[in-house]
Amino acid sequence: MRERIWAPLPLLLPWLLLPPPLWCGPPDSRHPEREPEPGPLQPFDLLYASGVAAYYSGDYELAVRDLEAALRSHRRLREIRARCARHCAARRPLAPPGAGPGAELPFFRALLERARCYRSCQSQRLGGPASRHRASEDVRSDFQRRVPYNYLQRAYIKLNQMEKAVAAAHTFFMANPEHMEMQQNIENYRTMAGVEDLQLVDREAKPHLESYSAGVKHYEADDFELAIKYFEQALREYFNEDMECRALCEGPQRFEEYEYLGYKAGLYEAIADHYMQVLVCQHECVRELATRPGRLSPIENFLPLHYDYLQFAYYRVGEYIKALECAKAYLLLHPDDEDVLDNVDYYESLLGDSADPASIEAREDLAMFVKRHKLESELIKSAAEGLGFSYTEPNYWIRYGGRQDENRVPSGVNVEVAEVHGLSMGKKSLPKIDRDLREGGPLLYENITFVYNSEQLNGTQRVLLDNVLSEEQCRELHSVASGIMLVGDGYRGKTSPHTPNEKFEGATVLKALKFGYEGRVPLKSARLFYDISEKARKIVESYFMLNSTLYFSYTHMVCRTALSGQQDRRNDLSHPIHADNCLLDPEANECWKEPPAYTFRDYSALLYMNDDFEGGEFIFTEMDAKTVTASIKPKCGRMISFSSGGENPHGVKAVTKGQRCAVALWFTLDPLYRELERIQADEVIAILDQEQQGKHELNINPKDEL
Repeated sequence: MRERIWAPLPLLLPWLLLPPPLWCGPPDSRHPEREPEPGPLQPFDLLYASGVAAYYSGDYELAVRDLEAALRSHRRLREIRARCARHCAARRPLAPPGAGPGAELPFFRALLERARCYRSCQSQRLGGPASRHRASEDVRSDFQRRVPYNYLQRAYIKLNQMEKAVAAAHTFFMANPEHMEMQQNIENYRTMAGVEDLQLVDREAKPHLESYSAGVKHYEADDFELAIKYFEQALREYFNEDMECRALCEGPQRFEEYEYLGYKAGLYEAIADHYMQVLVCQHECVRELATRPGRLSPIENFLPLHYDYLQFAYYRVGEYIKALECAKAYLLLHPDDEDVLDNVDYYESLLGDSADPASIEAREDLAMFVKRHKLESELIKSAAEGLGFSYTEPNYWIRYGGRQDENRVPSGVNVEVAEVHGLSMGKKSLPKIDRDLREGGPLLYENITFVYNSEQLNGTQRVLLDNVLSEEQCRELHSVASGIMLVGDGYRGKTSPHTPNEKFEGATVLKALKFGYEGRVPLKSARLFYDISEKARKIVESYFMLNSTLYFSYTHMVCRTALSGQQDRRNDLSHPIHADNCLLDPEANECWKEPPAYTFRDYSALLYMNDDFEGGEFIFTEMDAKTVTASIKPKCGRMISFSSGGENPHGVKAVTKGQRCAVALWFTLDPLYRELERIQADEVIAILDQEQQGKHELNINPKDEL
C-alpha cells in the first residue's frame, strides 16, 4: 500500500472561513452600543483632514463639525472592531466548547513548535542559519529560467569539453525554447566532429515526465509490460514531486495588493491571507507538475492519463483486477467517460468467480489524492466567499474536443478481437496526425481577398490573403499594442531575442483582456484582439480543409522596432530562418522533429497591422536556409498562413526603419497542447458576455414583456 499523500487540513481555517452569522450576540453591558449614524460610517482620517483644512481656512463651524464627526467615526470604528472580535471568538472558537480560558493555546503551541522544528532542521542540515541562503528575486528567477546553464555552455566550449557544452546548452534551451541563438548553438554543436549522434540530455529533466514519456513510447510499441513499469514509476515520481511542490509552497508569501500599505493585518486576517496563498499554491501543483519546462500550457488531463493507459495495458497482460482498479481510478475524475465505463463492465465480466467486482475499488493513491484535492477546492471557494477575494477553480482534468481517437485502437491490436470482446479502446494511443494535404476551402468572411496559393508561393501548404483586417481595425489594434506591450514580453524579458539591432515588444490575448477589464485600454479594443485571432483560426481551418478542430497553440501580438544608430551595413535577419515545429539543419537538408522544437505545432499564421516601416519582409526559403522561394511585403490586413513543418522554412528580413507590428499565431491539431492562456481568455470572454447579458436584462422595461 502506498504511503498516504495527503494530510488533514489545519483545523483553524474551516472555522475562520464560514459565512458570518446573522446574530451578533448580546451587547457589552459596560459599554452600551451607541445608536449609529445613518448611512455608511465615514472614514475618520478623511473627516479629520477636512476638519484641519477648514480650520486653516478660517471656517471654524465646518472645522468643528468635521472634527467631531471624525472623533465619532474613530470611536465607532473601535467599537465595531471590538464587537466583531468578541462575536467571532464566541461563534468560532479555536478549542472545543467549554474548554475554558486559554484552551486555544495548544493549537498555537503546535504552530510555534512546528516553526521551531523547521528552523532547527534547516540550520542543522545547512550547517548554519537558513538566512544565509536567502537570495534576491532576480537570482531566484535566473535559476528558474536555467540561466546558469547559458554561462556553462560558453565556458565548456572555451575548455573544449563539447559533450558537456551540448548538455548545458540543451538544458538551458529546454526552458527557453524561444532563444534562437541557443538553438543555433545546439545545431552547430551537433554537426561538429563526434557530436552529431550525441544524445541530448536535459540535466534538469523532471523524472515523472521522463518516465511518462517512456511509458507512452513502450505503449505505442505494444510492449505493455515495460509500459506498465514506466507508468507505475511515473506515478510514484509524480506523487513524490507533488509532496515537494506542496512543501515549497509553504515558504514566505508576498501580499502584493497590500504592499503599498505596508500590510498591517490583524492576527486572524494575517493567518488566513497567508494560508490561502499557500493553499492555492499547493492546489496549483497539479498544473505545475503537468507543465513541461519552458511551456505555458500543461499537458491536459495529465494525471488521469496515467490510469487510462494503465487500465488497458494491464488488460493486455491479463491483470484484470489491476485493470479494473485503474479504470475505476480514472472514473474518479471522469465519471461520465463512456469508453472507460464500458471497459469497467467488460473487465468485471472477465473476473468470473475469481473475485467479487464490487469489492474491487479505485486505486488508493489516486483516491486519496482526489479526496484531498476536493477538500482544498471547497476550502478555497469558501475562503473566497467569506474573505472577499476572487478565485475561479480551473478545470485541471479537462479534455478538449472529446476523445480524439475513440474509434481507433492502438497499433498492433486485432480490431476484430477487440470488437468481439466489446472492449472500448478509447484514448489508448497518442493522436497521430495523418492528414491529406488539401487547400482551397472557403474563406468564410466577406471582403477577404485571395492573393496567392501554394503553387504561386513556390511551396506546400501556403496561402496569402488580404483584407482580413480593415484599416480601422488595424489602427485600433495598433493603439491597443501601444497600451499593453512590454519590452521582451513573450521572449522571457529579452529586449532583443533574435537580433541586437531591433527592440521586440509583445503581449498575449489574456493580457489584453486583463488590461481592458481594468480599464487601462478600451475593453472593446482588447476584445478585438481576441476576436480577430479567432477569425484567423477559422480561416486557416477552413482554407486548408482540415477534418479535425484546429486549436490555438500560442497567440502573440508582437512589434519589432529598428534601433536608431544600429542600421548601417546590417546583414542579419530580424528573425533567422527556421521551421516552427522542427529543428532545421540546413547542411543536411533535414528538419529534426524532436525536442526542443515545438513538435506539436501544425499550422502558423501572421496577420499584419501596418506597412509604415522599411524592411521586415517575410520570406520562405529552401531547406538550405539560403535560397529564397517567396518574399511577402507586410501591410494592414494581410495574412500569410502555412503548415509549420520543415516544408516551410521561413524568416523575417531586417526592419531598418520604423516599427513592424503583427499578430503571430501558431495552431495545433492536438488538444493536449492547447494554449493555456487561450483557455483562460475564453473563460474571461464568457464572464464578460454573462455580465453584459445581466446588464441587458436589468435594462428591460417590465412593460415591454407584457
